Amino acid sequence: MDLLLKGGHIIDPDHLDGRMDILIRNGRIEAIIPSGKNDGNIHDVSNAQDNLKVIDLAGKVVAPGFIDMHVHFREPGDEHKETIQTGSLAAVYGGFTGVCTMPNTDPTNDSPSVTSYILEEARKAGTTKVYPCAAISHSLEGTRMTRFDDLKKAGVVALSDDGMPVTSSRLMRQALEIAKNYELPVISHAEDLDLAGNGAMNEGKIAEDLKILGIPNAAESIMVQRDIALADLTGASVHIAHVSTRESVAAIRAAKHEGISVTAETAPHYFMLTHSAVRTCGTNAKMNPPLRSAKDRAAIIEGLVDGTIDAIATDHAPHHPDEKNVAFEKAPNGIVGLETSVSLGLTLVAQGHLTLTDLIRKMSVNPSNILNIPCGLNANTPADITVIDLDRKIRVHAESFQSKSRNTPFDEWTLKGGPVLTIVNGRIMYQKS
Repeated sequence: MDLLLKGGHIIDPDHLDGRMDILIRNGRIEAIIPSGKNDGNIHDVSNAQDNLKVIDLAGKVVAPGFIDMHVHFREPGDEHKETIQTGSLAAVYGGFTGVCTMPNTDPTNDSPSVTSYILEEARKAGTTKVYPCAAISHSLEGTRMTRFDDLKKAGVVALSDDGMPVTSSRLMRQALEIAKNYELPVISHAEDLDLAGNGAMNEGKIAEDLKILGIPNAAESIMVQRDIALADLTGASVHIAHVSTRESVAAIRAAKHEGISVTAETAPHYFMLTHSAVRTCGTNAKMNPPLRSAKDRAAIIEGLVDGTIDAIATDHAPHHPDEKNVAFEKAPNGIVGLETSVSLGLTLVAQGHLTLTDLIRKMSVNPSNILNIPCGLNANTPADITVIDLDRKIRVHAESFQSKSRNTPFDEWTLKGGPVLTIVNGRIMYQKS
């Protein structure tokens, strides 16, 4: 079915900002014109009686399809937590037309066969676009590199040992050098395992009060600085995942000023919460890296404001309730985020930290540029579109999530603004009734 999106406020950070109509035919954008302007193509289709759905988007914001560049869909191996089908459904309900899946599945996505399986299951799901990220090293063990050439041919868009750091600097150097030849971005899980030790939350007074072993900021920032140094050494690009500390932000900012090719992401929980959430949310506030201090949270926001942090990604990490309903130290790390991310991001706009254009850039254009995947509202391109209602009132109900899992610290929060329409390849995958 062809679509005519009428009267929405289109914001494509690269080239569009205004009230316009979008004509979609055969899954692709055919025309974009200012609302009210007479255009032959749109006029002809508008008068046709068949195969056209007209959607009035007056008062809504129309953006390039949002891309979450860091998710865990758990399939293959842990389908009781999430499947590619349920994760993809959560994605489109959350306003995402594309997601990049991390490789720490079981088996690890370290071979073309696993990559092909993920892509085939995504095709069967038929909702969001799934872009697999493959492992840098076999089984995430950090000793033998995978075959980047074969993985790229199979369809991966990035490389990472996410969930584990690449502890060997020699291996990380080699990975950056080889990945550069294949134009595959390398995503760094920056963690010094020796410093992190058996810690389960941020090191500080709250951890002391709760008698929980802490993880210092340096466990992240030391590895951030190492990978920046390796990017400088090799002339390759490195992307730092889930930035959580003020020291990491400072290091990335300095590296960018020096012309080193580094990009970075953070997640909504790092700009919305601090480690004090552990007191009230328990294991649903346990993630890796952990929630940090108020000073770190402020630095993350400032990094988003000044462009040090390029992207907002969820690090969507589903877990079964039984796995989270244990002692804090024994619970797995991570929370779900796909169905709350856009609304949480809009709080930065409401608070005056980011413009709406800034937020859209960090959730669509920048992730696509980092991953080298298509994005944008242009004629003769795939119609991947996210529509937002800034006035939508949202009461978060974890039990209503499309995700299989419910592990969120934002349950029962009241938020303002969120996705109301998600279009992938010209097909409506989610529309708020």
